[in-house]
Amino acid sequence: MRTRTSGADGQVSRRRLLAGAAGGIGAGALALAGCSGGIGSSGADLRFFMQKQEVIGYFGDLLTQFESAHPGLSVVHDSTTAIAPQFVREDPADVGCFNTNLELARYIERGVLRDLSDLPSAGRIRDSIGELATQYADYPGRTSVLPYSLAAAGVIYNRTIFSEHDLPVPETWDEFVDVCTELQDAGVTPIYATDRDTWTLWQGLFDYSVGSLVDPAAFFAKMTEIGEDVGPDSEVSFEKDFAVPMERAKTISSFFNPDHATRSYADGNLAFGKGEAAMYLQGPWALSQIALIDDSLDIGTFALPVTDDPADRQARVNVDLGLWIPEQASDVDGARELVEFLMQPEIINAYNRDNLTYATTTGAPPQTDERLEGLQTYIDEAAFYQGAGTFVPTSIPLGNYLQSAIRSGDFTTMLRQLDADWRRVSVRDATV
Repeated sequence: MRTRTSGADGQVSRRRLLAGAAGGIGAGALALAGCSGGIGSSGADLRFFMQKQEVIGYFGDLLTQFESAHPGLSVVHDSTTAIAPQFVREDPADVGCFNTNLELARYIERGVLRDLSDLPSAGRIRDSIGELATQYADYPGRTSVLPYSLAAAGVIYNRTIFSEHDLPVPETWDEFVDVCTELQDAGVTPIYATDRDTWTLWQGLFDYSVGSLVDPAAFFAKMTEIGEDVGPDSEVSFEKDFAVPMERAKTISSFFNPDHATRSYADGNLAFGKGEAAMYLQGPWALSQIALIDDSLDIGTFALPVTDDPADRQARVNVDLGLWIPEQASDVDGARELVEFLMQPEIINAYNRDNLTYATTTGAPPQTDERLEGLQTYIDEAAFYQGAGTFVPTSIPLGNYLQSAIRSGDFTTMLRQLDADWRRVSVRDATV
């Protein structure tokens, strides 16, 4: 039976500050020990919820493969954009495939997602990547999410421009500034920025500047612990711990295209694809858009160096997709078999290869796309961090603050405001 897809009808729920946030297969091969009933024994369709709109079709094909191995079972492919309405109605999908973030953390910490630690595939998750899935929230004694794909982001650069100006890939902060200066002096835009879309600021400029100087998970775990007492004299604070990273961010922004304030993400992909800048602070999601402009553009990616010790460099990552099963799943056995199907090496490895992401399991092959090879070492060595901006609740307008700071050059006021907002959110959540 063919999979059916339901349309988007939900609104993305607001994130909140979280306590504990740190952040052609044969049916026989899919059988699981300990299942009390047969797959589809509930008599209902198995619902699969997919958040990532650009891979709806890809997973649709996988679900059709799964159905072909289980005659009589239909999988409904739910492509709504939010999970909150499902849980509010007490009718969540049987299997979820979702970006691991503060929104999903709400359900992890409440214990409404099943423990998956006994699944065979859970034992193949790399420890360093499994830990990423618990940084926003964790539920004691459970493996609530199985990381499916890891996205790594860095500085996308035009190899041809670097070669024409005899420039090396910088390994230290001073080298990076020197490269930007040489490009600027030669009349080349060093970095194309798109401030009109605020997410590009916190994902790129903010996260890249912070990550190799501050451990985001540890910082936000302590910030959550301190809560409403965060301030100039607290053990950690934005104003104290992010001061040096924001000095770096201020310098980086001086090398942006002059019209950065009015440029959007689409403008950035177009401009970089046309060779109008040497570097672009974006992740692998931009590569397919750039390729639409010039699929022969010679580009690579490197981790932004923000110190003068090359060993400090790390890549900004996120668990792009994670699999989970809610406690209220209508067909637990079927859900577990679907998860095991998707986690099979030939399935999960092909997905990460085809979608420019990195493997989360042991023994998996590396990402071979030449545009991303510069970050593979960081994945292999677990020299990575989840972006600081992903730990900030959406009720704090980080992107807007960054816009103002870039235009005024005053990042100190922004950091003080972030501390004040953190106190406000902490007080609010303490009363919920």
